[in-house]
Amino acid sequence: MPKRQLQGTVVSDKANKTVTVLVERQFLHPVYKKTIRSTKKYAAHDENNQFKTGQKVTIEESRPISKSKKWIVVGSGAIGSSTAAAPTKAKADAAPKAAKAKKAVAKKK
Repeated sequence: MPKRQLQGTVVSDKANKTVTVLVERQFLHPVYKKTIRSTKKYAAHDENNQFKTGQKVTIEESRPISKSKKWIVVGSGAIGSSTAAAPTKAKADAAPKAAKAKKAVAKKK
């Protein structure tokens, strides 16, 4: 199974060899069809203390390093399968479902 990669912003670099990364995810609400932004913070391992607050970084899933650290900072910048692609997929999935629902309602009438 491939390791998950997420992209986010470093919000804290105060701990030794650890950075806190804020990852933002967007998805479509199933009922109201409104785009919702949710955020989550991940503690990631930064071996050389090279990443500073405000930098965009890519983190990758790994074995548990400590109680809260299960991610490693891979590098800075964009990744191939960026989390920005997820909202477009959610919207694309919602469109066919809405069309099917309209067809079902039309058949009942």
